[in-house]
Amino acid sequence: MTHEHIVAGIAAALQAGAMTPDVVAVEARRAAQVDTASAVDLGPKRSYPQVTSLTERRLAALPPDTRPLPSVAAYDQLLRRQRPPPDEPPEDLPGGKNCRE
Repeated sequence: MTHEHIVAGIAAALQAGAMTPDVVAVEARRAAQVDTASAVDLGPKRSYPQVTSLTERRLAALPPDTRPLPSVAAYDQLLRRQRPPPDEPPEDLPGGKNCRE
């Protein structure tokens, strides 16, 4: 592929917001096909559809999100639980306080 086709593939992928090697390769091949078809002049030019970002399209149609941000305050109580010292086995393991041996 020529440098121009690869640059066109990168530009199309950036515009779509899908920066993966597969998208760049597909768009570069598409640019090469358009150049080949126009050089050979096989008849009327075919117009290819523009790459559309699905995320951008979905966000344009959605109403703004007015929900409050999630809170992790309920998890703070888990952090307040006392841990046994490192040399003492936990209560639920063999040798612990609640163990029936």
